[in-house]
Amino acid sequence: MCGIYGSTLTYNESQVKDKLKRTAFRGPDKMGWQFYKQNNHQIIFGHNRLSIIDLDLRSDQPFTYHEYIHVVFNGEIYNFKSIKDTLEKKGYQFRTTSDTEVLCAAYLEYAQDCVEHLNGMFAFVIYDEKKQLFFGARDRLGQKPFYYYHDGKDFEFASQISSIQLHHDNLTVSERSISYYLAWGHIPDPLSIFNEVKKLKAGHTFTFDLNTCEFQSQPYWDIDYKNEKPFKGSYEDAKQELNEILKDAVSTRLFADVPVGVFLSGGIDSSLIAATATQTSTSKIKTFSVKFNEKGFDESQYAQKVANHLGTDHHIIECNNDEGIDLIENFCHYYDEPFSDSSAIPSMLLSKYTKKHVTVALSGDAGDESFLGYHRYNWTLKKSGIYKLPKSVRKLSATALSKMPNYKLKVISKALRYSDENDFYLSIMTGVDLSYIRTSYDYHDIDELKYLRHNHKNVVERISDFDTKTYLNWDINTKVDRATMAFSLEARSPFLDHRVVDFANALPTEFKMQDNNQKRILKDILYQSVPKQFFDRPKAGFTMPFERWFRADLKEYVLSELNDEALKSIPCIDIKKVQFMIEQHMDGSWNRYPLIWKLLVLKQWLNTNGKGLSVV
Repeated sequence: MCGIYGSTLTYNESQVKDKLKRTAFRGPDKMGWQFYKQNNHQIIFGHNRLSIIDLDLRSDQPFTYHEYIHVVFNGEIYNFKSIKDTLEKKGYQFRTTSDTEVLCAAYLEYAQDCVEHLNGMFAFVIYDEKKQLFFGARDRLGQKPFYYYHDGKDFEFASQISSIQLHHDNLTVSERSISYYLAWGHIPDPLSIFNEVKKLKAGHTFTFDLNTCEFQSQPYWDIDYKNEKPFKGSYEDAKQELNEILKDAVSTRLFADVPVGVFLSGGIDSSLIAATATQTSTSKIKTFSVKFNEKGFDESQYAQKVANHLGTDHHIIECNNDEGIDLIENFCHYYDEPFSDSSAIPSMLLSKYTKKHVTVALSGDAGDESFLGYHRYNWTLKKSGIYKLPKSVRKLSATALSKMPNYKLKVISKALRYSDENDFYLSIMTGVDLSYIRTSYDYHDIDELKYLRHNHKNVVERISDFDTKTYLNWDINTKVDRATMAFSLEARSPFLDHRVVDFANALPTEFKMQDNNQKRILKDILYQSVPKQFFDRPKAGFTMPFERWFRADLKEYVLSELNDEALKSIPCIDIKKVQFMIEQHMDGSWNRYPLIWKLLVLKQWLNTNGKGLSVV
């Protein structure tokens, strides 16, 4: 796991070092850079290394293979040994034991189709001197970030946007991106906070021709949202096959030349990963969880129970509001775009203390998206029937419910006014009350709507696919990457193995969700190793007690950070509406913590990064 950087813009060595130092937390073991000459122009490749596989200096980057293939690579290729065996039989020779060298050889053998052979999480750029070409890719599910600047002539790329921003005087803040952020809580791909910088979409490759300066990107993978390859076997067949895929996904992710552990929340997903890890590893597994002191938020006892049963070396990390404030105040240094998932804070805390014991940690991320685990899936399925009612009936009901004082009834009132379940689900994901946003941009205008608005699958499968392409990529993967890399910790998720995602996508809905039994198939696999009664409790999210903190311990902090003068500096908001909503939160009449946190993060970013920049 590392940070990558490259550019055709002219920077001196000192400036390149500044850009690499800005994100040195991604790879503190070795900082390296190289200048290449091309037709009287310079090409820069830079790399911050977090040593995981082949710790020897021979695998430092930028890495050169066969003298004319140069690469900077962030991530892991889990099946690199099998690729290496195949390439060795074809005559390729290797001088390291790293996956980086295998990537270069795979490019020489398969050209741009090399990505089809890779199972992993990655973002990389290869400079092919003979072809005078940059070729790069981002992994299928978007676990590793990739930002780029292209002005029609020059090209610059990095793992984090702050490396591009530094010593760059041609950037403007995007009003469109701010409006999208206020709605979604993050900035959807391919947008970034700057108009001139984009994100390479997940599952895409790109080429940049150094002679013509032409940039092109294209997809190489997608989910089967049209349901063209459904699973045909029985439930028992599916359970057995999925179990084998998961075992391989876990065992390959346990391979490293550094200590490895597992994040264990005590829920279904992380418990299954921990159980599988104990079955496939020859050494004792270390597990890690977070403990909150606030009643209703602490689930560490459930993680401890699972750890005791599995016999892991378990570590519990306590989270309090004092440490939370410290992380909040430094938030945008690591999440160097506005990002408002508040679970990033406990994720950072978990990573900070986990790093003291291991350098790699397996997580249970992506189990909910692929196996229908979120409460909102069941809720949407149950509420979708209301859209079969005549519009006139729904309109009358909505009017009546809107006059009720109850918050939930007001939400149902809004739901009745949507045209169908697709718009209803969009409102869940972007927020039911966005009346405070002032913008001319349509923040629902995203390419990924095609995964939601079609008739190839039922509603719950459509929203699952939509979340895989949006929420998982834009939110969860961003949160985990930044939170772990902030403390030089590599996170690996077996559920993000594309074989697991493809297999889950092909399964009949009832294999994953039967009546109210969500994640049915995962639970049945887990219960072979851990007693079912351990999980007889409501599903809980990984959240912070911000609702309470913002009314108590952090009340003065919120009111000072979001005072009248501060709100004037935030684009795209109705100040009076926001002031009213903050008052609602403080007097306890409405839970507005998501809005407050969203504005705190945006204001911090603007104060740190937006001074002197135009918002257009």
